Amino acid sequence: MAEGATTIHAEIGAAVWKIAAPAGTVVAEEEPVVILESMKMEIPVLAPHSGTVLELLVEEGQQVEEGQPLATLRR
Repeated sequence: MAEGATTIHAEIGAAVWKIAAPAGTVVAEEEPVVILESMKMEIPVLAPHSGTVLELLVEEGQQVEEGQPLATLRR
């Protein structure tokens, strides 16, 4: 992981429904980075702070487990 980067983790086991902020995207604090889908509900995974999405660690349609890393973000 890049120095000074923050890893964003899944808070629930679900499917990756949509990548809301591809790598290289500048996001604001609490802006969606990934949207998960579980039991027909959309669950946005929000940026913990503003920054640039360095890397996505998942793909749309992928199943993820609670605590699994989804993306890295640098201030």
